Amino acid sequence: MLKRLIPDHLRGQFLRYVVVGTWNTLFGYGCFFLLVRFFLHFLPAQPALTASIAFIVATVINVTVSFLGYKWFVFRTQGNYLREYRRSLLVYLPSLALSAVAIAPLTGLLRLVPHLKTQAPYVAGAALAGFNVIASFLGHKHISFKTKLET
Repeated sequence: MLKRLIPDHLRGQFLRYVVVGTWNTLFGYGCFFLLVRFFLHFLPAQPALTASIAFIVATVINVTVSFLGYKWFVFRTQGNYLREYRRSLLVYLPSLALSAVAIAPLTGLLRLVPHLKTQAPYVAGAALAGFNVIASFLGHKHISFKTKLET
């Protein structure tokens, strides 16, 4: 099935993307999780605000880790760090903005579910991660790490 969906010349790149993307997702969610726990110590009565603050701080860290993984291991481009990093930020910006706006109300909504009350910020962050994975691959492939040969 993979052969039908992905051309031969892109298959290795896609598989590397899956490996690096899995790492990025685990690292990114772990970073978010730890930051939520950290900020909940300061704002225990404000889980939605805590989730938003943790999301913003984690995003700064995670975008950089993600960028380097994609640059070095997936798309294997040389030089152009600043230009590609700026492009990466442009790729991430729409989905991250949507997630930043959605996480507080989603956390609030999930707190209404009795068995999710204390886990709501974590579940909301995990739910939004899936959307970001798909959007980032398409953006990185066609914007961040696009080579002159692909134009």
